[in-house]
Amino acid sequence: QVLLVDSGGGSVQAGGSLRLSCAASAYVISNHCIGWFRQAPGKEREGVAAISTRGVTTYADSVKGRFTMSRDNAKNTLYLQMSSLKPDDTAMYYCAAQGGPMCIGGLDRYRYTFWGQGTQVTVSS
Repeated sequence: QVLLVDSGGGSVQAGGSLRLSCAASAYVISNHCIGWFRQAPGKEREGVAAISTRGVTTYADSVKGRFTMSRDNAKNTLYLQMSSLKPDDTAMYYCAAQGGPMCIGGLDRYRYTFWGQGTQVTVSS
């Protein structure tokens, strides 16, 4: 079973930073593509970033240069470092896993089978 536990959300002013964490088992970290998604009220869930088991990352255009996804295998945790946050970044953020090591389809949410419970990020102006 693929269990993902995401955390690290909070409230921050525009221009600030937050780091989200996605904890999983060592097996999951080593064998599954992991992505971060977000969903604002009334909007579709959208992909933010993804990383394959080989370390290949993909980012949405809206976050390129501001967000960085990384993986710490020793801690069985993936991170989403978010900087220069904007009010438009306000959303519930979810980590998710595909069924295999490659991020097939990039940030297509329908490719991701397993989902964390979500962590809220609120950016005030």
